[in-house]
Amino acid sequence: MLILLPPSEGKTPATAGDAVDWATLSFPELNSYRAKVLAGLGTVSAHEDALALLGVGASLWADVERNTRLHAEPAAPAHQVYSGVLYDALDYNSLTPSQRRKADASVLVISALWGAIHFGDRVPAYRLSMAAALPEVGRLASFWKPHLSAALATVTAGELLVDCRSSTYAAAWAPPPPQTVAVNVFTEVKGVRKVVSHFAKHTRGELARHLLSRRGSAPQTPARLQKAAAEKWTAELVEGTSRKPHTLNLILPNWLAAGGVLSAQNAPCC
Repeated sequence: MLILLPPSEGKTPATAGDAVDWATLSFPELNSYRAKVLAGLGTVSAHEDALALLGVGASLWADVERNTRLHAEPAAPAHQVYSGVLYDALDYNSLTPSQRRKADASVLVISALWGAIHFGDRVPAYRLSMAAALPEVGRLASFWKPHLSAALATVTAGELLVDCRSSTYAAAWAPPPPQTVAVNVFTEVKGVRKVVSHFAKHTRGELARHLLSRRGSAPQTPARLQKAAAEKWTAELVEGTSRKPHTLNLILPNWLAAGGVLSAQNAPCC
C-alpha cells in the first residue's frame, strides 16, 4: 500500500541545518527536472510582480522571497516542513517508531517543486502551487506528468494506491486506475449528500493516520481498504473500471462536518 498526499499550502521552515542534498532525495532521476523548476521559481519569485505570478497574497511575501534562495535554505524532513489541516490530522510526531518507519516507506507526497518525495526526504520550505506556470517550464501539472509516470512506475507496481490528493495535484500524475482508490469526503443530510472541503483535508489526514497506525496488515485491495476505513467511518466503495479509479466515499456525521468537533476520534460511536 502507498498513500498519495498533496503538500500543504503553508510550510514550516527549518530554523537551522544544512541545505537540501539533492543526492539523498528519493527518485534522483527527477533531479534535473527539479533543478529546472527551481530555476524558474527563483526567476519568478524575484520579479516585481511575483505575488501575482504565483497567485498568492501580500501576506506571503516572506515565503515568496525565500523562494529566491532555496538552494541555501535549511532543509528538514518533509513530515516536519509540511503542515496544515491534513498533516495536523496525520500527526506524524505522535506515531510510534514502527509506525513512523511505515509512514516513511509508504507515503508519497506529490510536489510542485520536487515532483515526488517521501516523508524522510529533507527539503526547504517553499511556496509554489501545482496550478502555477513558470518560465521554461510552463504549467507544472503538465510538466510533471510524463516525468512522474516514468519515475513512479516501478515503486507503485503491484501496490494499492490510496489517493488522498486534491484535484490540483492529481492532475500531475494519473496512476493505473485498477490499483488506485481516490478518497472523497461527504456529509449527508436527509439523504442529500454534500462535498465538504476543509473537513475533506482533515479526514484524509485521519484516514492516512488510521492506515499507518491500525493493527494488522496493510490493505492490498480496494475492498480491504473499504473494510479498514469502515473501522472508523461510514465508508462505501464505488468500483472503478480499467480507465477510472475506484472511489472510497467517507460519509461524515452532519454535526461533525458543520464544525462541532474536528476529530472523528471524539465522535460518538456509530
